[in-house]
Amino acid sequence: MKEIDRYIEQFPKPVRVLLKKLREVISNAAPESIETFKYRMPTFYFHGNLVHFAAYKNHIGFYPAPSAIVAFKKELALYVTSKGAIQFPLDKPIPYELVTKIVRFRVAENSIKAEIKK
Repeated sequence: MKEIDRYIEQFPKPVRVLLKKLREVISNAAPESIETFKYRMPTFYFHGNLVHFAAYKNHIGFYPAPSAIVAFKKELALYVTSKGAIQFPLDKPIPYELVTKIVRFRVAENSIKAEIKK
């Protein structure tokens, strides 16, 4: 999606590399999802908002919904979290395997919600 490409291109190269890799990891974990741009952030949509991400001065914000923060509380203990957000510091490796697990959790969660709505 061009809007996400433009968003990523505005950052310095080291941050762009992280954002591109994060985008790829999310896309691979949720291949049926659609890329969009919501809340001024790259967003993946699958039966509703799946995850968002954004770059900041000192971290990458990853927004997988409060349920995922609760479900992965132990694995996220090393990171600053809030109700619906995770901060991955720019000076540390992003845990892409954990991101994959979280995205797959959200895909399953949104799939169940979609089935219930039917």
